[in-house]
Amino acid sequence: MQTRVLIVGAGPAGLGVSIALKKAGVFDQLVVDAREIGAAFRSWPKTVSLLTPSFFSNSFGLTDLNSIDPDSSPADYLHTQHPDGEGYANYLQAAAAHFELPVRKGVEVTAVKKTSAGFVVDSSQGPIYADYLVWAAGQFFHPRDRDFPGSEHALHSSRVKDWTTLEGEQFTVIGGYESGVDAALNLVNNGKSVRLISRGEPWASDHPDPSRSLSPRTLDRLRELLRKPEKARLVEFVKDTTITQIEEGEGFWTLRDQDHIPMASKTRPILANGFHSGLGVVAELFDTDQHGNPVFTEAADESTLTSGLFYSGPALVHRNALFCFIYKFRARFGVIAAEIARRLGEPEVEEKLSSYAKAGFMNTDLECCTSCECAIDSDRSNTPEPSSFDEQPA
Repeated sequence: MQTRVLIVGAGPAGLGVSIALKKAGVFDQLVVDAREIGAAFRSWPKTVSLLTPSFFSNSFGLTDLNSIDPDSSPADYLHTQHPDGEGYANYLQAAAAHFELPVRKGVEVTAVKKTSAGFVVDSSQGPIYADYLVWAAGQFFHPRDRDFPGSEHALHSSRVKDWTTLEGEQFTVIGGYESGVDAALNLVNNGKSVRLISRGEPWASDHPDPSRSLSPRTLDRLRELLRKPEKARLVEFVKDTTITQIEEGEGFWTLRDQDHIPMASKTRPILANGFHSGLGVVAELFDTDQHGNPVFTEAADESTLTSGLFYSGPALVHRNALFCFIYKFRARFGVIAAEIARRLGEPEVEEKLSSYAKAGFMNTDLECCTSCECAIDSDRSNTPEPSSFDEQPA
């Protein structure tokens, strides 16, 4: 197979760039995915839904936060405010069909090599030759389940399809951000008691960036639970604690914190510590910073080591700003597409992508993404005080 532009990943990041490329005049492209369109979303636990709300306001110049192009809306398509994984995958599939995107499913990329002529990509369906490569594989299938000694004894939250199927009455969840709190809420709502362990105290943070604190939707769910004494007593919040080791015994697990203090769990601990970048076989083609995070050019999210290799997705970081939500990383779809289109000699690229610039899908001003200063101070009157989240008897 040969194509001018190869996009690896048929999730929102890959499909979004593909649509933008078509709008820019690049039709010789191919999208491949090892599984299917929206596979990660179809693998979500059935109780999980998007944190960002969907609302159809495109006609008023305010694009749905979960859309992957300026003209569609998951809210309009699915008639729901917070789509679940299956629903959002259906939206992605409908978008791919509507824009007639060249998607090939079941194509697993096993190796990537950059040559003077472009990229040679080894795959389960033979080699693919491309002038440009956009890596848009997601993170969901790359959980951080080997981060510390004994972490393999835990059950990563991404592997739980249905929280009602877990046996036992008392659970320990490691990780206090979105996935950890979601796990705790689901377990408590099923009548289980939960000890929630976090390195910090994210449930008490008032940081305006939902990438660095709990989202408003998760805080709403947490407030609702804490207002009910019969449920509030079932959750114990343990802050400023880092689990460094897990030991498996006969019918119990021992967790040790940064001070080597042990905690016992009668059920298999649940690990809710996030995911790896998802770069996989192209990781070595990107430079990394002092923290091991991949480095991208600010001009067009391109590798600083490998020209022609671009990235689209939730691992994107610029100037300490995290682009891990769809509404964030989609702001660069037009930037990537415009750069590739210009290099391929397409005319009037900016004019073709004017709707992207207008809708915020072609953001080149990274200053707006790194400043979270708000004109009005945060009102915490509706947020429980941190003392309300101190350790409570389970």
